[in-house]
Amino acid sequence: MLNFEENYYSEKVKVIVGVDEAGRGPLCGPVVAACCILPRDYKNEHINDSKKLTEKKREIVYKEILENALDYGIGIVDARRIDEINIYEATKEAMCLAISKLKIPYDLVLTDAMKLDLKDTEVVPLIKGDAKCECIAAASIIAKVTRDHLLEEIDKQYPEYSFKSHKGYGTKKHIEAIQKYGIIRGFHRETYEPIKSLLKENKIEYVEK
Repeated sequence: MLNFEENYYSEKVKVIVGVDEAGRGPLCGPVVAACCILPRDYKNEHINDSKKLTEKKREIVYKEILENALDYGIGIVDARRIDEINIYEATKEAMCLAISKLKIPYDLVLTDAMKLDLKDTEVVPLIKGDAKCECIAAASIIAKVTRDHLLEEIDKQYPEYSFKSHKGYGTKKHIEAIQKYGIIRGFHRETYEPIKSLLKENKIEYVEK
């Protein structure tokens, strides 16, 4: 099913990079982007949009991808930067950072609907790319698992927020924790609602990270 990238291989295009991100919607933490170059003949029936896989299955497939990828890169942009330039620009920045870490030459970049300006390399944004291209789906899994691991580490420092369970999304439990304990400076996104309004109304305080 995930073989749409075959349409892009040609005499000039031998190596394709898939790019995706995780963490645009949460109220806290970084946005994480990943890029992945898979062997053209590599097929893994378990690779799919990261959101469609259970956490346990994602961890298994994540390891399989890293073992078989020709190359991959990860870019992380923190909450302070997200607040400074907005999530759309921060996502682009994370993607470009991930791509910059690749060690092998590539000919084309396929993204999940994100336009990027890369010098000397064509970028093709594909709507629902993570459901069409194996390399983009693989990147989405790397990004998601990487971000989940980061949130699990923060959860050890701040167990009262239950980051391990909601991964920073605006669940009822997370918002109740914010209202009770405040926000973690430099980790929660101050331009996101309801945090923005709660800060403006002086209803929450800062917790130093």
